[in-house]
Amino acid sequence: MDIVELSRMQFAMTAMIHFLFVPLTLGLAFLLAIMESVYVMTGKTIYRDMTQFWGKLFGINFALGVTTGLAMEFQFGTNWSYYSHYVGDIFGAPLAIEALMAFFLESTLFGLFFFGWERMSKVKHLAVTWLMALATNLSALWILIANGWMQHPVGSEFNIETMRMELTNFAEVLLNPVAQVKFVHTVSAGYVTGSIFVLAISSYYLLKGRDLAFARRSFAIASAFGLASALSVIVLGDESGYEVGEVQQVKLAAVEAEWETQPAPAAFTLFGLPNEETQHTDYALKIPAVLGLIATRSLDEEVKGLQQIKEENLQRIIRGQEAYDLMQRIRAGDKSSATVERFNEVRVDLGFGLLLSGYTDDVLNATPEEIANAVEATVPKVWPLFWSFRVMVACGFLMLLLFACAFWHSARRTVDKPKWLLKFAVFSLPLPWIASEMGWFVAEYGRQPWAIGEILPTHLAASQLSPGDVLFTLISIAVLYSIFVIIEIWLMTKYARKGPSSLHTGRYDLETAEAQEA
Repeated sequence: MDIVELSRMQFAMTAMIHFLFVPLTLGLAFLLAIMESVYVMTGKTIYRDMTQFWGKLFGINFALGVTTGLAMEFQFGTNWSYYSHYVGDIFGAPLAIEALMAFFLESTLFGLFFFGWERMSKVKHLAVTWLMALATNLSALWILIANGWMQHPVGSEFNIETMRMELTNFAEVLLNPVAQVKFVHTVSAGYVTGSIFVLAISSYYLLKGRDLAFARRSFAIASAFGLASALSVIVLGDESGYEVGEVQQVKLAAVEAEWETQPAPAAFTLFGLPNEETQHTDYALKIPAVLGLIATRSLDEEVKGLQQIKEENLQRIIRGQEAYDLMQRIRAGDKSSATVERFNEVRVDLGFGLLLSGYTDDVLNATPEEIANAVEATVPKVWPLFWSFRVMVACGFLMLLLFACAFWHSARRTVDKPKWLLKFAVFSLPLPWIASEMGWFVAEYGRQPWAIGEILPTHLAASQLSPGDVLFTLISIAVLYSIFVIIEIWLMTKYARKGPSSLHTGRYDLETAEAQEA
């Protein structure tokens, strides 16, 4: 593997392991706020116990999540230095704000939450808990604004004098529609993760016949919050699909294995076997008109197929060659009005000229074969995206079914939940993490071959390091992060098995507390 592939592998591994911790932090923070709100309103100690017990598991996850996130930001300087140079003026702003949110505001509130129980009034501590929940979401917001800009760069332009992208409108970056739908979809997925976590562990206690009062209340809160969150994820996922259809048509076509442009409205492929060689989906099972409704919100607009997109990209590469030539001439001193004016007309396709540089050292005299290779590179492999998306959706609907059943039994105040439902909940524990990882894979792999969508190709973004350097750090991070994951699982398992009764050793158990409050 070359330096680019090794750097991509390292960043992918770092990001995907880090995101094992993030959604649980997002979800548990709001569940803690809800539980403590009930405690303050009712005065029942059991809800304080719930807040403290789930808060202990939240704290373990939060600490390891922050630790794994540190290496990601450093990699922009170590492994992707030209990326940082080229777009640092824009990309660095939301990252800097996120750092302030995560390492100052969020961490301060985190400390107050854990050490303020006996030092603040109930209402003040509740305010801290809600602020902590909001801070975790604000931290995610700025990261997703940065990521949304990578997907759909707005509010910026290329400066030919400095050979860098420069910020022109921060409001456009902040209100980037791709960033906004990614944010609400991601945090909703986090709420689902937190709800499944609480639901699964509570179901385990119910199956074991222990900590029943605690488990029933936790089960009820998680089922209600989870059902609302799961429905939100589906609705917001649909909105995300619409935005992808607007600004990332190649990703949408690859996810849906849409090889050819079909007459409107396009059908959604529920199942099939994408065949890269024949450019056809074998054994396709399609639902009429659904893709058209998701991607265009209409029944009379077509969804572009990969072949049509490639034809359009061929023309963009040709214009990109011209933009590359004009850029070189301007840099050499030809600043005539005709040259500058023509460059401004074709500069939007400069990224495609830069993409061609990955296949030839002489961009201006590229052979038809080299141009054809660049055209093929503008489309990611279909089958990984096709299947990742469907695994994500399948997990989502399984979790929706679980929450619906759990909420139904909670609303009926069924004291003894059916064992099949409790086992379903326990075995569903991995589902939100599988869905989240698949979702991020679709988002990032579907963006290739671009580090910044249609502006900076990935092969130009990497640092000038030796493959040995990156391989060493790749192995080191893999070992270190594996240790972090093992620690997380061990600590979570240890304290989950101890259960909430451990909060009151030598004082009273939760069943006694419930009887006293009744």
